[in-house]
Amino acid sequence: MTEPTTKEPPKKPFLYVVVCACGIAGDVGKLITATQERNWDVGVVATPQGLGFLDTEAIEAQTGYPIRSAWRAPGEARPLPPADAIAVAPATFNTVNKWAAGISDTLALGILCEAYGMGIPTAVLPYLNSAQAAHPAYRRSFEHLRQMDVLIGSYEPHRPKVGGGADRYRWEEALELLAPVVCVAT
Repeated sequence: MTEPTTKEPPKKPFLYVVVCACGIAGDVGKLITATQERNWDVGVVATPQGLGFLDTEAIEAQTGYPIRSAWRAPGEARPLPPADAIAVAPATFNTVNKWAAGISDTLALGILCEAYGMGIPTAVLPYLNSAQAAHPAYRRSFEHLRQMDVLIGSYEPHRPKVGGGADRYRWEEALELLAPVVCVAT
C-alpha cells in the first residue's frame, strides 16, 4: 500500500523591493499591494537613509516580513526568502551611481551588486530631479546598468528644488518590466 501524497501548494515568487531615501518612498505600499495582487510575496529592503521615510509598522504588517536595512550577524537566520526578482523603487541618484560602480557599502547595494552575478531579474524605477539626471555620471551609470540587463523604468525627472512627480510615478511599472523575464506559476 502506498502512502497518499499531499501536494504542496506552488511556492509564490518572492520580490525584494529596494527603497531609497526620497519624498515618495512612503508610498511603497502601492507597489507592495500591486505585487500581492499578482500573487507574489514581497519583502522590503531599505537603504539606511530610506528607512526614515517609511512607516515600518505598516509595511511589516502588509508584507508579513521585517524591513531589512542592515547586515545580519553571522549565524543569524535569514529574515527573507531568496529573491526571484528585485524592484528598486524609488531609486535615487546616489543608489543608481553606487550600484553601477559596484559599491556595496549598504545591505541594499550589496543585494543589488550580488543580484547580477546570481542572474536575478532586476528592474529600477528612478526618482530624481532633472539637474541630477543631467550629470554625466548618471547617464553613464544607466548605460552600465542596461549592459547588465537591468530593466529601466520610464519616469521623467522632475524640476530641481520642488520635488513632486509622485502623481507621474508608476509603481506598477516595475512589475510590468519584470513580467516577461520572470516565470510565474499562478
